[in-house]
Amino acid sequence: MEPGTASCRERAHVLGAGAAIAAMASLLWGGDAGAAESERLNSHFSNLIHPRKNLRGIKSTAVPNIDGSINNTEEDDEDVVDLAANSLLNKLIRQSLVESSHRVEVLQKDPSSPLYSVKTFEELRLKEELLKGIYAMGFNRPSKIQEMALPMMLAHPPQNLIAQSQSGTGKTAAFVLAMLSRVNTLELFPQCLCLAPTYELALQTGRVVERMGKFCVDVQVMYAIRGNHIPRGTDVTKQIIIGTPGTVLDWCFKRKLIDLTKIRVFVLDEADVMIDTQGFSDQSIRIQRALPSECQMLLFSATFEDSVWQFAERIIPDPNVIKLRKEELTLNNIRQYYVLCESRKDKYQALCNIYGGITIGQAIIFCQTRRNAKWLTVEMMQDGHQVSLLSGELTVDQRASIIQRFRDGKEKVLITTNVCARGIDVKQVTIVVNFDLPVNQAEEPDYETYLHRIGRTGRFGKKGLAFNMIEVDKLPLLMKIQDHFNSSIKQLDPEDMDEIEKIEY
Repeated sequence: MEPGTASCRERAHVLGAGAAIAAMASLLWGGDAGAAESERLNSHFSNLIHPRKNLRGIKSTAVPNIDGSINNTEEDDEDVVDLAANSLLNKLIRQSLVESSHRVEVLQKDPSSPLYSVKTFEELRLKEELLKGIYAMGFNRPSKIQEMALPMMLAHPPQNLIAQSQSGTGKTAAFVLAMLSRVNTLELFPQCLCLAPTYELALQTGRVVERMGKFCVDVQVMYAIRGNHIPRGTDVTKQIIIGTPGTVLDWCFKRKLIDLTKIRVFVLDEADVMIDTQGFSDQSIRIQRALPSECQMLLFSATFEDSVWQFAERIIPDPNVIKLRKEELTLNNIRQYYVLCESRKDKYQALCNIYGGITIGQAIIFCQTRRNAKWLTVEMMQDGHQVSLLSGELTVDQRASIIQRFRDGKEKVLITTNVCARGIDVKQVTIVVNFDLPVNQAEEPDYETYLHRIGRTGRFGKKGLAFNMIEVDKLPLLMKIQDHFNSSIKQLDPEDMDEIEKIEY
């Protein structure tokens, strides 16, 4: 073999698959955006084989070694799970209501008062223009959360509420309905204030206000977000303000644009994301303390860890509480296997054998690093598989497009990092593969991530399969996982096709 022949082949191999993925980007996003994304991905894949080409100006990117081993590089960094991005992603991919399987628990501030729930929106005695807006959005009847929350949120006199609710359950529509119903259209000053942890989430909430309030012609929305520079002393006449804590604080106390003593409804959305962002807790509390005692206060969070609960109780006085019974993720209906491998190439060969021997609906393959995810995408596309790649470099809109394509069955395999480990349910997923075991910074097993990863299969009461591709030196970690969950993880010989073909869901 001539010197350099192998590296030339690898170069062609990577660039060819890079072009294919770039073409997929062009198809996904279309137009100028698609062309730009296509060019970016082409450049990104060519960078895999240029050792000293530096895209981000941080550190050079090393060549994947021919034997399948990899050097430590910037792309060996794991994707950090961004709570705000995940929340926005769930809003984008859950455009219609999903019925929560959780049991709703209600804790009233006055246990002796009657507990109301509604089965239709008509029972709420809303203004005609609000009913028209609700039906125009495609809501036919209240969701499980809305049945309990809306009577409290629309009560007279107003009641405060702390509610646990996930994306897709109609939570945003519920508090938007509360804000719209409290606005006096004859008064031209801010009356409702909604805090969101990010610019994007604020805009997403604003879109719901605009859609539900499309027939409320005299109600207007204003965004207190970065880039919306309003001069000090401006007379703000919009009744609903949606913004991020820092900008809202600036508008209230420095620019004197909002008189907090006139606010009738205060909404704090995504509280779990809010307390995860430095400074937002204190800013939110400072805003809340300036509100009048008669202001209705509503707080929502997808999760209620102790820190979230402490924050909620501190900021919402005398609340009613709606909580969801915690869903116990179980491994009982997921059969788990492991395959011992010596290198990344071995893992890929084992994966191909399994893929060829089992009838697969759709599969999600988890990699610990972006580099491994890209390498695997290249290999599978070169071998003719329909795959898509989802990693933290993509914008939230791009991730939503890829997940929707996967849901629609346009790609059978989704290769991802931990950005997809939780919260994204695709009924057709029958197999989950851990191409790399999830580990924490101490190189110990990340039990929670393992649970959420393989929990992407076995959803909706169905059975599923999970395969772990591990190096021999990682076997003790897998045994710790097995002991932790008190479950059985069986060894599989990837060369024994008879054994593979006997595997059943």
